[in-house]
Parts: sequence; C-alpha cells; structure tokens
Amino acid sequence: MIRKRTRKRVLVIEDDKTLNLLLIEQLQAMGHQAIGALSWAEAQAQLDKQGAALAILDVRLPDINGVQCLPELSAHCPVIVLTAFGTIKDAIASIRAGATEYLLKPINPSELEIAVNRVLETSSLKRDYEYYRDKLNPNIKTIMVGRSHAFAEMIRLIELVAPSDSTVLIQGESGVGKELVAQSIHQLSERAKCNFVAVDATTLQETLFESELFGHEKGSFTGADRRKQGLIEVAEGGTLFLDEIGEMTISMQVKLLRVLETNEFRRVGGTQHLSSDARIVAATNRDLRKFIEEGKFRSDLYYRLATVVITVPPLRERREDIPILAELFLNTRSFQRTKPKQLSKDALEVLTAYSWPGNIRELRNVIERAILVSGDTVLIHARDLGLDQLTSTHEPGQREREDLAFDHEPTLEEIKQTYVATLVARYHGHRARIAGILGISERNTYRLLKKYGLSDTDHKA
Repeated sequence: MIRKRTRKRVLVIEDDKTLNLLLIEQLQAMGHQAIGALSWAEAQAQLDKQGAALAILDVRLPDINGVQCLPELSAHCPVIVLTAFGTIKDAIASIRAGATEYLLKPINPSELEIAVNRVLETSSLKRDYEYYRDKLNPNIKTIMVGRSHAFAEMIRLIELVAPSDSTVLIQGESGVGKELVAQSIHQLSERAKCNFVAVDATTLQETLFESELFGHEKGSFTGADRRKQGLIEVAEGGTLFLDEIGEMTISMQVKLLRVLETNEFRRVGGTQHLSSDARIVAATNRDLRKFIEEGKFRSDLYYRLATVVITVPPLRERREDIPILAELFLNTRSFQRTKPKQLSKDALEVLTAYSWPGNIRELRNVIERAILVSGDTVLIHARDLGLDQLTSTHEPGQREREDLAFDHEPTLEEIKQTYVATLVARYHGHRARIAGILGISERNTYRLLKKYGLSDTDHKA
C-alpha cells in the first residue's frame, strides 16, 4: 500500500548556521515544514512551543553533547543523528540512546531524503499499529463492566494474577465472557504491548493441530509451499489464549503439555528446537475434574494449566450488572441511529428477572433483537424483548423460544435477515402473520422475503 505523503514538521538542531539553513531548504523541497535550532536550549523551546514529527540532531552542540539529550528528544519524536566524527562506537551509542537513524557529514541530499522518508513511514506505521491494537484490545474498563460483589471479586483475582507469568485456567458457563477475562489479564500484564492470540480448540482438527499451533516448514506436507509460523510464535512475548481446552483430544493434550513443561517446540517437518515465551491462559465450560475421572483429560495437564483458577460467575448471579451490560450493548449496536435507543422501566424489570441460561451472549442477542423489533421508536419496551415467551414450559398457543445465535459480531442486516428467516420457519411462511409481528405491511413483507430469498404461502386471511 502506498501512503499519501503529508507535510510534516521537522526540527533541525545544528549549530552550523549554513548547514542548518541548507538542511531546512532540502526538507522544504521535500514538502515538509522545517524549522531550525542552533542549540539544545533553542530546540527545547521549539518542542515546548509546537512539537515536531521528526528531529535531525547534530551530536556536537555548543551547550550539550547530542547523545546526552537523545533520551529526552526521542521521547518527543524519532531522531536522525548527524555527525562529522562517525565511528561504529558513536553509532552504537546514539542508537542505544534513542536515535532511529545515523548519517555522516557531509550530508548527501538523496541519503537524507531516503532516511527522512523511512523514519516518518516507520513512525506512521507504529502509530497505526498502536491505534488498531488498542481498538482490538480495548481498555479493561470498557469491556469489563459491573458493580456486583461477584464481579468485583473476579476483577480482584484478575488484578492479582495479571502481573505474574503464571498459567491461568478460566472456568465458566458458555457465554459468560471468558475471553474478555483472558484479554483483561493480558492488558494488565507487562505483556500488554505484545500480541494476544486467541485459539478456539473446537476449531482445531487433530491433524492440523501441530501445524496451527507450532507452525510448519516448507515441504513438510502436501500444500506446505512455504514456512509458516505457528500461533505460539505469533504470541511470542504476549499471551496465547486456548479457549475450550476441554475439547482437545488426548493426543493434542500430550503435545501441549510438552510445551508447558519444556517451553520448547518444533515446527512440523523441522528439526530445530524453538523456545516459547508466550504466557498460556486457558478456558473451559467443562468440568475438567470430571473429565479426568472419565479419562477424557490428563491430570498432569490440568495441574499445569490450573496454577491459578478464575471462575467467571453466570449472569444470574450478578443481576445488579444486567442494566449496565444492557446499556453497553444498546449503545454499541444502535450507534447508526440518529436518536439513541433507551430501555423502559418495564423492559429493565424483565431483563433483571430473567434467568439468562445463555449468559452475557444471550443478553447481547436479546438487546440487538429489541433494537430491530422496536422499529423507529426511541423507547424499547418489555414486549420488544421477547422474553415473556421464554419459559421452561410452554402454555397452549405460546410461542417457543428462538435464539438468534451468531459465532461472530453480526451486522444489523445479518440480525434482521436471521430474524425474518426464523419467523418464516415458525409460521410456515404465513405472510399476513409475519407482517403483523414485524409491524409492516404485507407488501413490504413480500419485498423483504424476496430480498432474502425466502418463500411464503401468500395467505391473505
């Protein structure tokens, strides 16, 4: 991808007035805004006043040795060091002190341009990476919300274990947010600047387990046309999250145990022993102790994983958190609307009273459905939630529950299509009845069914 070059502010710190002006002219010719400083004191004043995207620094200044001010300067922006007394020792000292590039006088204009473009491009890529990393791994306070005692106790354990490198086993029912707990442990650790890599054990076929987790060498099997890094390498220095660990076969468990015990692995088809510095965090909704008794899970692997165990409480045990979570999902999914949706008092009462067998995932789906069903009205009422029909026994004529379950964050259009398809199946394509439930005309219902490729029985009764 070719990036559009933008005008950057470059600070030239050079005590030779002639060279200072020459560098400014060259930088301006490259399309940048360049300003000069003849000493470190002048440079500090410029930085305090306007800052800079890049600094070009002479190591011999009248008021300081440039290497001494590099740590402070590099905290503001990337630095290219200039010197007429270039040695390998000088170069190493400058880089260690924070310099990004090192050029010798006299300055070749083409070398200067290449160096400036490279440093600015690298700085831009780093900024983009940090932005998207923060988007993908938001702050713990934005993804973990609640005020219940059960929630507070869980957060206390997360904060206690996060700074260590101990393996962690997260237990809890399906839909309680075990991956969010793992992300929080990662974010609060010293590994937060490295990758958080999530692996769903239910999606790993046994024949591909080693290749996915440990990588493979070129030619190690049919289709291996190049070397591939395993996910454990991608997580180097960071956290490897193994979700649904209870679904691993015994053979897969043995291979994982070996890594945990030795911190070493080999790529498929490789002979070199590689080391792993990824922290392992695992999660399960199974009773692993029962699995051990049944011979489905290795006890030695369990005890390696369960150095610290965090149990995530089900939503029914943290009812005080339901209104907070509902509001969070409401704000997240109704962002495209000009008027934000709100939950009525009766809707909040129903949400709080419901038992939530599907936990937080189910709550999110119910809120997303309610946003659609409530149409253009700002207030979401209890009838929009559909929870009045969700009981363990069904009275005559009472509709059965239909979950709109997704294995990803769905768009509003996907939710809408899935809901309409559910109504078509439930009412056997009875257009008039479907139209009444959706609150739209039969003509618009017909158009909707046609759009989604769904058939109807064309009942007009």
